[in-house]
Amino acid sequence: MLNYLVYLLTFVIGSILGLLYSYKLHGEPYVADSSIDTKTCIMSIVGWTLGINSGTIILGGIGFLLAGFVLNERPGYGRKETAIGLAIAIIVYILLHLTM
Repeated sequence: MLNYLVYLLTFVIGSILGLLYSYKLHGEPYVADSSIDTKTCIMSIVGWTLGINSGTIILGGIGFLLAGFVLNERPGYGRKETAIGLAIAIIVYILLHLTM
């Protein structure tokens, strides 16, 4: 039960930080840039991979903090990075569990 509370709290904190960062970085009223941001893409890949595949509370918490940061940026930002990170994390999960 404590695991889920830690994961939920770190995800919410990451979400708030991502929203604040995104509003500070992008001042335009709508999505003007549709390119993929490499920093947030790497954060998403690492975050989702740690969140889904780690076995410890600390690494899982760090993973969900990073995943929440990217997922909850301003509307229109972070959606491609989140999809890429989640897809890679699922592939890693499948590869790890196929070998067992």
